[in-house]
Amino acid sequence: MKVLIIGSGGREHAIAVSLKKNKKITELFALPGNGGIAAVAECVDIKVMDFDKILDFIKSHAIDFVVIGPDDPLVGGLADLLIQHGVRVFGPTKNAAKLEGSKVFSKLFMKKYNIPTANFEIFSDYNLAVSYIRKKGAPIVIKADGLALGKGVVVAKTVDEAVLAVKEIMLDKIFGDSGKKVLIEECLYGREISVLAFCDGKTIKPMISAQDHKRINDDDMGPNTGGMGTFAPSPIYTDEIEKECYEKIFIPTLNGLKMEEILFKGIIFFGLMVTEKGVMVIEYNARFGDPETQVVLPLLETDLFDIFNAVVNQKLDEIEIKWSKENAVCVVMASGGYPKKYQTGYEIDGIENCGCDVFHAGTKIDNGRILTAGGRVLGVTAIGKDMETARDKAYDGVRKISFTNVHYRTDIGKK
Repeated sequence: MKVLIIGSGGREHAIAVSLKKNKKITELFALPGNGGIAAVAECVDIKVMDFDKILDFIKSHAIDFVVIGPDDPLVGGLADLLIQHGVRVFGPTKNAAKLEGSKVFSKLFMKKYNIPTANFEIFSDYNLAVSYIRKKGAPIVIKADGLALGKGVVVAKTVDEAVLAVKEIMLDKIFGDSGKKVLIEECLYGREISVLAFCDGKTIKPMISAQDHKRINDDDMGPNTGGMGTFAPSPIYTDEIEKECYEKIFIPTLNGLKMEEILFKGIIFFGLMVTEKGVMVIEYNARFGDPETQVVLPLLETDLFDIFNAVVNQKLDEIEIKWSKENAVCVVMASGGYPKKYQTGYEIDGIENCGCDVFHAGTKIDNGRILTAGGRVLGVTAIGKDMETARDKAYDGVRKISFTNVHYRTDIGKK
């Protein structure tokens, strides 16, 4: 069995490590991959949005199964193209991926099917959006409609900050066409939880919960990032909360997709917030989260490739998915300056002797040396009998790894 993973981040590295455990997979490829993925898969220098070259590679190498990691190729319709050519694909089609690809669609979907979420208004006119902000006041949340590398959301503390966000999104077009429309939402207060779920269009099976730390600095200060660390399971995701989510969010989402005649086969990521009014959906994603994947998959005891096949075959209801009772913590080591301007090309030392699972996010290999090649560079993951043990082990590992201008938070996993 020849399997190809599309993507180049820590999420794809974690997926590759899990898939490598399956003895049915004789060859594992990653496109384009990174310095860490190269240790478990053959990396291919093709960009994730170069669909024609991807298809040619799949045909020439007789690839049997493809796993699509990032949002861009999913929203762009890569799964559709491959399915049309008879390739087995784990990842939703373009029509299903708009659950993430358009925040306007997803919010209207939630409203239509009574899925709890923040109150919102949609604007395609800059002046009307500004007038609404001045009327509503702050704090208030501004979201670009389309994909924006995880940076299209601004939680504005003041009216001026909100107006600036709308200007940058709609007039300055910092996210391109993704900013043609904006969502303006009420600001929710509470604790965030991430729950990823396998879905085959008929059945949905949530994974263990996780919590992500989005802000660049300790104590949730500074600008938003793609994620500076995460831990699993979430201590606030109690049995009672889980039941509420299942009844009011997970099943209504699946039923809503069925009503819309959208066949969703892949991962639905539920970004949730526990508020005084109950659990609310902040956002949907249509793929594995990053860095949530780096703590969730290490706790998975059932074979991941068997689950992928069950999803593609729409037999998810026939497989039992088991999870470890332990805890996992992932600390992201980033380039200094991220999420703004930063330098790359620095040599990384200490990975082999850190005592943790290290998932590469932005690295490359140059003459046998591992170099930084992105904003988020590594995800250092540790497992322990409890959160404190896992956290201590993860930070012990982080301190053994070094590269120039390294930056990481020191409070990942603190309740």
